[in-house]
This record gives sequence, structure tokens and C-alpha cells, in this order.
Amino acid sequence: MTTSHLDAPETTGHPGADRPADPMRDAVHDAARRARTASRELALLTTERKNALLLAAADALVASRAEILDANARDIADQTEEGTGEAMLDRLRLTAERIEGIAGGLRQVAGLADPIGTVTRGSTRPNGLQLRQVRVPLGVVGMIYEGRPNVTVDAFGLAFKSGNAALLRGSRSARYSNEALVGVLRGVLAQHELPVDAAQLLPSEGRSSVTHLIQARGLVDVVIPRGGAGLIQAVVENAKVPAIETGTGNCHLYIHGDADIDEAISLLLNGKTRRCSVCNATETVLLDEALGDAAVDRVVGALQSAGVTVHGDREGLVPADDVDWGEEYLSMDIALKVVDGVDAAIDHIARWSSGHTEAVATRSIEVADAFCARVDAAAVMVNASTAWTDGEMFGFGAEIGISTQKLHARGPMGLEELTSTKWIAHGKGHVRP
Repeated sequence: MTTSHLDAPETTGHPGADRPADPMRDAVHDAARRARTASRELALLTTERKNALLLAAADALVASRAEILDANARDIADQTEEGTGEAMLDRLRLTAERIEGIAGGLRQVAGLADPIGTVTRGSTRPNGLQLRQVRVPLGVVGMIYEGRPNVTVDAFGLAFKSGNAALLRGSRSARYSNEALVGVLRGVLAQHELPVDAAQLLPSEGRSSVTHLIQARGLVDVVIPRGGAGLIQAVVENAKVPAIETGTGNCHLYIHGDADIDEAISLLLNGKTRRCSVCNATETVLLDEALGDAAVDRVVGALQSAGVTVHGDREGLVPADDVDWGEEYLSMDIALKVVDGVDAAIDHIARWSSGHTEAVATRSIEVADAFCARVDAAAVMVNASTAWTDGEMFGFGAEIGISTQKLHARGPMGLEELTSTKWIAHGKGHVRP
């Protein structure tokens, strides 16, 4: 499926002293410097001050919902005129209920334990030297994301609670919505006498702001792309700043031969139709041939009755090929394949999975254990919908993304994933022999 990829960044040469003036580069780098200054103050805030700010921001968003909805309506109108599909419009659309949900996310983050200063491990050496490893903020976090304006607030809330300043680069499609949301957040920061540059929205008119953000080594500590495969690949391949790869969601549900078919269909419909435009939506269903033709027909019928277009290799379905097996549809489409047992299901997933979320429906403990042990993904669900892979559902309040890489962070990224650590040693004149 074609997405904007947020105007994927161009590859640029290494910055040099004789490089010509570039107003966009200067604007992005100046914003990063202001964020760096702000981050130093944020790192020293008490948990009480951070929580008070987040609660006030939640109230301010709800109080400003008319202004935010007006801005969002402008974005929706512009994107409708440009022919944007309904799935992408759904990602972009805000409602009073969704604004309440966004505010609720901030309140949940305020209620979470503050990771900063937590001692992760420590010891006293035989010579009396005391060692502690403690959690500290990353510093300046760059977020690059498509469509969904709720990410603007989620990213700020998590970054702020973990002591980081946020550089936010949303897509052009959500320009007015993001401007309204960041305006509210900066207003609350000013009211609380905190640096407003803890939340900055970068220009979204062209690709160059992305390029300058992801190559601002020394000014930005980490960048996190959140969106389609094209965006993520472009950022990871071109970044000079450390990047955390958040993956696309080609999520599978394997229905084992002994599964409760009614429960499995419920899991499937929830994963596919609850909100088909999100990365944790079920995109492929694998049916064990031991289920029999009648059960397969029930699954197909349930999907079609729910308005889902089924792509597969059975008569009466839209013919499927390798494109379908690897597709993140983000629409009311699903790929369906009948497989010969759990080994074949795991092999199929190993070939086509994006490493996001994989699920199995089974009443066999042995099958569940084998699936969990052998499937390589950020999250594995046993008799649960793929839709559960979500920071809020995991108790994180919100998420800054779902990492499919294996270093530093994997799965829904909450507060702890936005921290690093430092070692602190206390001695009494200790010198090394």
C-alpha cells in the first residue's frame, strides 16, 4: 500500500565548513540547540513537578478541544481533496472522544513510576568502592511520524516524564492539528515556568527538515521514526543520529487444529476490524488444515460478513501471491493461507513476518510453548488478539512507538525505553593499583 513516507529524506553529503547557507538546516539545528538547553533543566525536575505539568496539559487539551477539532477539520478537508484513502483519514481524524483519550494517556503517564534516578544494579567492591548504575534521560529525542496527531502528545508526554526534550516532525497531512496540539503544550509549559522548548514542532512542508534532523549528530541524541515502511527505511538508512527502528506490522494469527474456533474467530475479527489502519492489526490468518473445510469456510464467511476482503489461494477469494503474504494492508483486507501444522505456520511467519506481533489460537500447551519459543517477534500472543500490542494496553500510559529491533528497546516503548544509564562511583580516595 502506498503511503506518504513523510517525504523520505534525501541522502546528503557530510557537512563541511564551506557548505552553503541552508535556512532549513539552520532552523532545525537551532531548534535542537534550544531543546538541548531545555533538556538540561528537565533532567533536574522532581517527579511531582513533572506530574503536575502532565495533568495540567491533559486538562488544557480537553479545554481546547474546539480549537483542536477546528484545526483537524482543516487537515481532513485538505487530505480529502487530495484523494487520501479512508484508512489514512481515520489515522488523521480527531474527535472529542479521541481528544479525551489523548488527555487520558497523559494522565496515565503522570501516574506511572518515574524511571529517572532508579538504580538498576550496583555493588560494593572488596576495596570499599561503591558502584551504582542509575537511569538518566537520553536528552533530545527526535520523533518523525505520519498522520496520527495523537503521536504528538504521546511523544511529548513520555519524553517529558522521562526528562527528555522532544523535537516533533509530523507529516504535512496533520500540520494544523499538530500546530494546535503543540501550541497547547507549550502554553502549559510557560504557565508552569518550564522551558517551552521542551516541545517543538519542526516544519513539515518538505523533506529537508527530516534530513537535517536525522543528521544532526551531536545535537540530537536519538531519532524514532513511526509510520510506513518507506519512512522507517529511509530514516534508518540515512540517519547519522542513532535511530530506533519501529517496524511495520505484518501481524499473523495462526489458528491451530485444536483451537476453539468461535474464540479464534473472535480474536481474528478483533485484530482485523477493530481498527484496520494501525500497525497491530492482523494482516494474515493461517489456518491449520486439520481444522477441515467447514471451519475454514466459517472463518472466511465471518471475515466477509464483517466487510473484510479475503486474499488467498482458495476458490472464491481474491487470488493471493507473495505480495499479499508480505503486505501490511492497513485496510479491510486480509491474506488467508491453509498450512500443514504448526511447523508450516512457523516457517511461513519466519519468512514473511515484520517482527511486530504474532499470535496463536490453540488449546495445546505444547503448541503454545513451541510457538512462543520459535517465533521471532517483539510480541507473541497466545489466545489473545494482536491488537493488544500497545503501550497503553501494556500499562505504559502511551507509547512512543513499537520497536522491532533487538538493541536497547523491543516492543512497545514507554518511559524506561527513553532512558539510558550512567555509572556513579563513590570512593574514599580510591586510586587504582
